[in-house]
Amino acid sequence: MTRQLFEAYFREQYSFVYRVAFMQMKRHADAEDVSQEVFVRLLKYEPQFENKEHEKAWFVKTTVNLCRDIMKSKWNSTTVSIEKIPEQEKAYFRLPDTKEDETLWEVLELPEKYRDCLYFFYYEDYSIREIAGLLDMPENTVKTNLKRGREALKKRLAD
Repeated sequence: MTRQLFEAYFREQYSFVYRVAFMQMKRHADAEDVSQEVFVRLLKYEPQFENKEHEKAWFVKTTVNLCRDIMKSKWNSTTVSIEKIPEQEKAYFRLPDTKEDETLWEVLELPEKYRDCLYFFYYEDYSIREIAGLLDMPENTVKTNLKRGREALKKRLAD
C-alpha cells in the first residue's frame, strides 16, 4: 500500500472509525487505541476493496471486532468500569455537522445490542440490511433491536 493511499484512507475514515470505537468503548483513550489498531491492520493486511460500501464495511467490522476483543480481555474484565460516560470524555466525541446531542449520550448508555443498531441506523444512516451485515445478525433481529432500543431510549429520556 502506498503512503498516499494510506493517508487518503486515514483522512477519509479516521473520524468515522473513532466514533464507532468510542460508541463501543465509551472512553477516549480506548477509542484512540482501537482506531490506531484498525489502521495498523489496514497496513498489515492491505485489503482490496470492491467499492466504497465494502471499504466502509471493512472499517466498521474491524473496529467493532477489535472493541469486542478488548471488552472480552482479562484486563477489561478485572478493571472497574464506569457506567456513565464521564463529562470530560464527551468533549472528545463529536459528530460532524451536529451540535450537542444529549440523545446520543443516552443511546450510548443502552445495552450493546440496542446501542449498535440505533447508532448505525440513526447516526451513520445505515439501512437495516447493512446493519445486519455489519453486525452479523439477521435483519429481523436488527428490526427487533431497533424497536426495543427505541422503547428503552424513550423510557430513559422520560426519567
